[in-house]
Parts: sequence; C-alpha cells; structure tokens
Amino acid sequence: MRVDWSPLTRELARWHAERLVLPLWWRDDDAVAPTPQLEKLSALAERLEMPVHLAVIPERAETTLGRVVANDPRLIPLVHGWAHENHAPEGERKSEFGPHRPTGTMLAETAQGLTRLKALFGARQRPVFVPPWNRVASGLLPGLAAQGYAAVSTFTPRAQQEAAAGLACINTHLDPIAWKTTRRLAEPATLVAQLARQLAARRTGQADNAEPYGLLTHHLVHDDEIWDFIETLLVRLLDGPARRWSFPAPTNGKDESA
Repeated sequence: MRVDWSPLTRELARWHAERLVLPLWWRDDDAVAPTPQLEKLSALAERLEMPVHLAVIPERAETTLGRVVANDPRLIPLVHGWAHENHAPEGERKSEFGPHRPTGTMLAETAQGLTRLKALFGARQRPVFVPPWNRVASGLLPGLAAQGYAAVSTFTPRAQQEAAAGLACINTHLDPIAWKTTRRLAEPATLVAQLARQLAARRTGQADNAEPYGLLTHHLVHDDEIWDFIETLLVRLLDGPARRWSFPAPTNGKDESA
C-alpha cells in the first residue's frame, strides 16, 4: 500500500520548528474477550511502547479478559457503555445512551458498568465512560460525574475541557475505518489530509492542544491494510512532536486528567 505522507510530514516539520509537543493517546473499542486480534493489538502496543486504552463492553466482558489485562501493563481498560445495544428509534443515528431513554435507566447501567469492570480489572480500571457510537445525552453527564466517572470520551475535538462539572472531556479525533462504505481502510490521502488539518488547527491555536490527540481503532475488524496504516502513522507521530499520553491512575481515590 502506497501512502503519500507529505502533507503530514510538512506539518510535523512546522511543529518541530516551533518546538511544539503533541500529547497523543490511543483508544481501541469493543473489547470483550481474549482474541488473536487482541494479541496483535498488544504486540503492536509493545513494539511502539504505546499504551492502549481498551474500551470494554461491561455486560459482555469475559473473566478471561481480566487475566490478560492483568499481565499486560499497556492495556488500560475503560467503560464502553453497558451492552453496546442500539436504543435509538428507527431512522435516527445509533446510540445506547441517547436522549430516547429515561435518564434513571441509563444511569443504572453506567453505574453497573463501572462496578463490573472494577471487579474485573481492579486498580487497572480507569473511570472513563466511552459511549457506544460516540453519542451520549447531555443530560446524562452530570450523573456520570456523581457516580465517580472522571472523564467521558467521544469523537471529534472537544468544545470545552469539561463535559460537566468534574467530568473531563478527552475525545478521539482520527478513525481510519470507512464505516459507512467499505468498512475497510478509508482513503489514505483523506486520512493524512484530515490529520494534517487537525494538527495545523492545534498549532495555530484554533483547536485545543491541551486535549490529547486521540487515535480511535477497533482491533476486532482490522485487516492487514488497517494494521499497517496504524503502525506507520503512530511511528511517524512518535518520531516527531508526539508524546505518549495515558489516563492517570487514581490518586487518593480520584483520577486526574489532562
């Protein structure tokens, strides 16, 4: 696969000239069990010395996943909804925690999800809520903070540092999969151009560079092209202005985030 990386190379050179640093994090969604794909994800993370924030579906998570995470310091579990089920009415965009359901019902599930994953992963678990399909009703957010969640993570650059009082917003920004068409690697030129534009916006102050820049992946559906693109992209960023970022471990019972 031939990829023209020159737009990104030029932008990274500008970052270097201005001595800027890009905080970089990696979120991978839909984990439920040990699989060959998860092994491949872990091996890539080890080669790159890059932590992967594993968004785990609580209702479907198998106990064997807990043992895998316990033995792999680069896998950092997050809460990925509850059952990853769509509750949106027909014709609307998919969501599990959208405005279509009673807030009390959804909060019961978010609390149950955090409790289950804490039991499965112990201190390795981070109190970060990742709503399936990256959609969450705004009215749910204050309740998440009250339950002990420290952050919420969706997609696209954040509008503000906190999604609600006490609830940080740490989003993802680049997804290499063309979900609406082929469900394979999106056009590489489009991805490279998107990344270059996003970094330029951060460099010029049009976007918040205090928010870690997030790569979003889905290890269960990757083919070889997607794996290759992800690895090459991360290598280029880490050779440039990027610095690895991971969600901090709890301090005195409370997590702190960027």
